[in-house]
Amino acid sequence: MPKCSIHQLNLLTISLHKQPGLRFHSVSRNFPTVSPFLYFSSLALSSNPTPRSKPWKDGDNELSISGKIFKSGPQLGSYKLGDATFYRLIENYASSGEFRLIEQVLDRMKREGRVLVERIFILIFKACGEAHLPGEAVKFFDRMVNEFHCKQTVKSFNSVLNVIIQEGDFSYAFKFYLRVFGGNKKNFQPNVLTYNLIIKALCKLGQIDRAVETFREMPLKNCNPDVFTYSTLMNGLCKERRIDEAVFLLDEMQAEGCLPNPVTFNVLIDALCKNGDLSRAAKLVDNMLLKGCVPNEVTYNTLIHGLCLKDKLDKALSLLDKMVSSKCVPNEVTYGTIINGLVKQGRAEDGAHILMTMEERGHKANQYIYSSLISGLFKEGKSEDAVRLWKEMVEKGCKPNVVVYGAFIDGLCRDGKPDEAEDILQEMLSKGCLPNAFAYSSLMKGFFKKGASQKAILVWKEMMSQDTRQNEVCCSVLLNGLCEDGRLREALTVWRHMLSGGLKPDVVTYSSMIKGLCDTGCVDQGLKLFYEMQCQEPKSRPDVITYNILFNALCKEGNLTRAIDLLNSMLDEGCDPDSATCNIFLETLRERINPPQDGRLFLDELVVRLLKRERKLSALRIVEDMLLRCLPPEASTWSRVIQRTCKPKRIQETIYQCCRSLYGST
Repeated sequence: MPKCSIHQLNLLTISLHKQPGLRFHSVSRNFPTVSPFLYFSSLALSSNPTPRSKPWKDGDNELSISGKIFKSGPQLGSYKLGDATFYRLIENYASSGEFRLIEQVLDRMKREGRVLVERIFILIFKACGEAHLPGEAVKFFDRMVNEFHCKQTVKSFNSVLNVIIQEGDFSYAFKFYLRVFGGNKKNFQPNVLTYNLIIKALCKLGQIDRAVETFREMPLKNCNPDVFTYSTLMNGLCKERRIDEAVFLLDEMQAEGCLPNPVTFNVLIDALCKNGDLSRAAKLVDNMLLKGCVPNEVTYNTLIHGLCLKDKLDKALSLLDKMVSSKCVPNEVTYGTIINGLVKQGRAEDGAHILMTMEERGHKANQYIYSSLISGLFKEGKSEDAVRLWKEMVEKGCKPNVVVYGAFIDGLCRDGKPDEAEDILQEMLSKGCLPNAFAYSSLMKGFFKKGASQKAILVWKEMMSQDTRQNEVCCSVLLNGLCEDGRLREALTVWRHMLSGGLKPDVVTYSSMIKGLCDTGCVDQGLKLFYEMQCQEPKSRPDVITYNILFNALCKEGNLTRAIDLLNSMLDEGCDPDSATCNIFLETLRERINPPQDGRLFLDELVVRLLKRERKLSALRIVEDMLLRCLPPEASTWSRVIQRTCKPKRIQETIYQCCRSLYGST
């Protein structure tokens, strides 16, 4: 039998172990002469492999490893023959997540007094991370010294810390950091990676001040921050809207000789764009270019998104052209952002042209781009274009999802075609795509608008049979439709069903129910529901529409005094009147008061009361409404408006501008 070296045994053992499904049973005593490497493999490999990512348990049977292979031999320094085989076994068991076998190999090595090196534990930590077991990684870190006498370094500490942070347990990560470096003096110090991980954890926890303190202690520990440290802390500051401090850090890092990279600039540009400060964002891009950082697609996408948020679509389109000329390829996010911005501005047709450009450049539109365009075209009254786009989408192989289906169903209902929309919903169900509450509520609204309230109720029942999660919007649509149709009894049944189902009515749902009650003459019951609203959470408290419903009901009953009392309550609650409020009271003063009044004094007093409450914008809207009705305010009221709304140095300039606009440049 030819002899083989221990290195050859190691390689053959691992190669046999890696072959899928290959398992060996114990060798019979009557078996003829067996080569050492085959005998070792038969004993080293378990016949019952542990499933991946299964934690080990105490009391498992010892992994059978032949003592003949690892019998004592010459020793090389602190290593013995066979050590490398143990290491390779642990490496492979770690890669497959077989923790029980790892534990057995470690136990054998410990009993034989073999030396374990740190890199083996780092492999185990990585396996714990892949198995989502950060607690086990920490236990192994503690056992390194206490049980296996393996020296810990910052490398093994960082490996465990990263496992915890990757799992998202940032509080546990910081506690682990404090335990290791807090009280007891370790024989190693945190390095820049340690600080980067801890600063990230603190930022995720919202403890920005503590993150800044940790950042400031780095130089004291002879550890200089790198670009990742600065970028992480800047991102945390921006998330807390402390943008000026983040920009100051950019200046500081450059003064310290740490060059920012595109990620650093993108963090700040994104924060400034979201804050609406596009001029500072543009200056940062100039600074970025001066530092030799080339803007990437993230930079351009961020700027384009910021311009779209400020409705500066033409500038966004110019930036898109600049992006292409700079050989920075726009992606689906770039085009989707611009198309969505155009749709919001009522320019869905322009958005469709951008879609064509996008496809010409080799990009395929996703479902969200199609849903935005289809919805926009329907809202602009271009239903034929929307239907054509829907057909093109299907022909191009873009499978509609629940969002696109919802947009198409809503658009058909807006176009007065709820029956066609119902066919689309049935198609949606036949393809295994469960409609959401938006699709059902759109269909109900379409049938109510057409006067087919019974069909709308059937849609509601179908939604409940499909076990779709109901929400306040669906209930509001159903309640409003039933109340508009004069079916108050059924509306009250739905209301009780809604409350018993644990749904909390929002302001729209409450207002729909109050309107239904008031329209049938049950004003007192409507007021009772209104007083209940005032005790609810903010999303359910009365708004100007709720108040207008009650103003209209009380004034129609001739109860002007009670309506004015409710108006006073409205002002005290911080809710401002609108043009509809003025219309209700002016109509009542003209038609139900003897002698009739034009309402000028009523509106004038309303302006004064709003100014006293520092509600200047609302007061200006009432003044504008008065002027449109040819009911000019009193001179004293004019004076108060000017004093409260104009800065002293600009009053004369404003007067001159008004004169020029009225009488010309002369």
